[in-house]
Amino acid sequence: MAVLTQHFGHDNRFEQQSGRTAPTGRTPGRTITAADIGAFAGLTGDYNPVHTDEAFAQATEFGACVAHGPMGIGMAFGLASRLDLIDGTVIALLGVSWDFKAPVRPGDTIHADITVAEMRAVKHPDRGLLGLGIALVNQHGAVAQAGTARLLMRRTALDAARWGELDGALNPASPPPP
Repeated sequence: MAVLTQHFGHDNRFEQQSGRTAPTGRTPGRTITAADIGAFAGLTGDYNPVHTDEAFAQATEFGACVAHGPMGIGMAFGLASRLDLIDGTVIALLGVSWDFKAPVRPGDTIHADITVAEMRAVKHPDRGLLGLGIALVNQHGAVAQAGTARLLMRRTALDAARWGELDGALNPASPPPP
């Protein structure tokens, strides 16, 4: 059985190859701040005191304020874009399945571990379906959130949207950073 992998070069071509492990990557880390949580509350209108009121949150099972769950999903996708995996190629997010395993707190430094889990052609020859496994991991190595996403992708990246790579394992055809 063929394992589908993707080469992420300047042409962002989809290829099927037998016997290769699916590409994976780890994003850079990002430290969560109370200001991030406050900004997310303001953006969404979700001012639940477990996120925004330290005195209230201290009396809960969390013992302190925690980030909104959807903030983690958004940050996971943002971190994933830092791998030059999806910028300039995503047409649509088709679906997400997500689990919340542990709270994300101010002071946590998170990164995302990304695995290409599925690739297949679709009826339009200039597009393909990409399935990703995503784990949002904290500085202690604990998975705080994890899930999968299905994306409709262009087979060729829009050059104007490319801004660089951070993991040569996912983008071996790209030139090395200066």
